[in-house]
Amino acid sequence: MPLPDMNLLIALDALLEEGSVVAAARRMHLSPAAMSRTLTRIREALGDPVLVRAGRGLVPTPRALALQGQVRTLLEQATHVFQARDEVDMNTLERRFNVRSNDVFFGTFGGHLVEGLRTQAPRSTLRFAPEGEGDDDALREGRIDLHIISRRNFGPEIKVQQLFTTMFVALAREEHPIFNEPITPERFARYEHVSVSRRGLALGPIDAALESQGLSRRITLTTPNFHSAIFAIAGSDLIVPLPETVLWGLRDLGLRMRPLVIPLELEPVNVVQAWHPRFDKDPAHRWLRQTVKHICTTADERNAGVWPEKLTS
Repeated sequence: MPLPDMNLLIALDALLEEGSVVAAARRMHLSPAAMSRTLTRIREALGDPVLVRAGRGLVPTPRALALQGQVRTLLEQATHVFQARDEVDMNTLERRFNVRSNDVFFGTFGGHLVEGLRTQAPRSTLRFAPEGEGDDDALREGRIDLHIISRRNFGPEIKVQQLFTTMFVALAREEHPIFNEPITPERFARYEHVSVSRRGLALGPIDAALESQGLSRRITLTTPNFHSAIFAIAGSDLIVPLPETVLWGLRDLGLRMRPLVIPLELEPVNVVQAWHPRFDKDPAHRWLRQTVKHICTTADERNAGVWPEKLTS
């Protein structure tokens, strides 16, 4: 059995409400002749005259009156189907958002994101998923909602938005001897370093920059995350290079650490959030993306210029 033409329901609703072919035609931006032909099709589909002449006007038949409420309900439901994608009540939404990134983002921005959920989406929860090897299909398979990372080599279908740009600085214990004299590339390379790499790689852009000046550094410790590196340098003369955003979260902890400018030309780090197109129009996911973007932008503005007077070069 063929599906009914939804346009006939729209026309029937207009005819019954207006009680006039001319008025219904005007409402639907049709000519009176076209609306008259549509009325003929409605009569054939229902097996009922629908509207009959009474004097100089038209009145609905008992069948048409009985159908009027059903027609209006169907049209309202159909309208809701097409509009629902733009509507979500975050106060009542029960959903778990899965965000993947490294501990730099979690440590710096995680608390702000949790607070955003508490105030705007109190019945939703947040799961921080750590980065792992060989898991590049997590976005495509829907196992994570957002991937926040510095690299951009996602598939061509993945959506990407810039969050912020940061630079690498370094951190050492407050009484580290490197602070006793001006920090040159030679003195920076003289002390033992910590390398942070979830893949266990010891060498990176800093080593390439040192090599261009005929220098090299000694990597004594390789660790998968920055926060373990920070605790490792507390009682040693190790130095750990890290993104400047890490300092934002450390400033209020009162740790006896001191940041320093790395005396090398290094490329800035661009941090992005990435998601699969299936979530592009989802209102709850859009709220998540906008919240993450707002938190990062606000933090970037709030912390601009906070550390330069404390950085030693």
